[in-house]
Amino acid sequence: MIVAIVGALVISTSAPLVRLAGVSPATSALFRCAYAIPPMLALAWLERRRHGPLPRRAVLLAWAAGLTFAFDLLFWHHAIAYVGAGLATVLGNLQVFLVAFAAWAVFGERPSGRLVVATPVVFGGVVLISGVFDSAAYGDDPVMGVLAGVATSVSYAAFLLLMKGGSDRAAGPLAHATVVATVAIAALSPAFGGADLAPSWPAHGWLLLLALGPQVLGWSLITFTLPRQPAALTALLLLVQPLTTVALSALALGERPSPWQLAGCGVVVLGVLWGSGSRRTAQPEDGTDGEQDAQVPNTSTV
Repeated sequence: MIVAIVGALVISTSAPLVRLAGVSPATSALFRCAYAIPPMLALAWLERRRHGPLPRRAVLLAWAAGLTFAFDLLFWHHAIAYVGAGLATVLGNLQVFLVAFAAWAVFGERPSGRLVVATPVVFGGVVLISGVFDSAAYGDDPVMGVLAGVATSVSYAAFLLLMKGGSDRAAGPLAHATVVATVAIAALSPAFGGADLAPSWPAHGWLLLLALGPQVLGWSLITFTLPRQPAALTALLLLVQPLTTVALSALALGERPSPWQLAGCGVVVLGVLWGSGSRRTAQPEDGTDGEQDAQVPNTSTV
């Protein structure tokens, strides 16, 4: 649990670093992955020497995870540009709900009544963040920011579940996913505004820090925890990220969301915590008795 929290704290610096780099969304998404490849390959090589090659299934799932991660980063970096680092990170963490309902559809793990009730409440918070009824809403385009943020959450949820389902290793699957994400972002970038292949300094410095910190260190820690604890627990612990990012963005970037948008952040975070934080005894769909996780199955499966 401590490892996941540390990982979440490290990746909470992602959005502020993207803003500090001051490059296009596709550029920051591309370079955070490209600069991460050499250290990730080195870590994967050390892991392979100790444990042997990855199973084929784990490699294929890591490749699929890399593709979803490419969309995650492209959508999310656009959300940052539209609505700021803090609000974009809150929106991207709707993945907690999506993981739970995906588990219901795929594994027959029924969510708790609290989760079902909390879902419309949380999306009410998303409406507040969008600034639809708020003339003082922060961001260049809050509505587009919400749309990009929701798309981020869908991709983020798929990435987490795919990474959990592949292997109990950390470096190898993440290295495969990072390489695939880099190639996919490069191919998709023209549809997402294009990437600058030669950003100037100090942008390169911020992008390098983004790659080595959140991408390599942060995600290595989180990937390590995914097969070792329930996916829903990891998803909940990742809520440390949006709370920390909102604070960092206010202090370092001067972002000042409107009162209604801050209220929306509170509704989203508290709704997710309340809706996902309970366990209940339920009758599984196969008819057997037993305690069921009301959030996400504790199995290797975003």
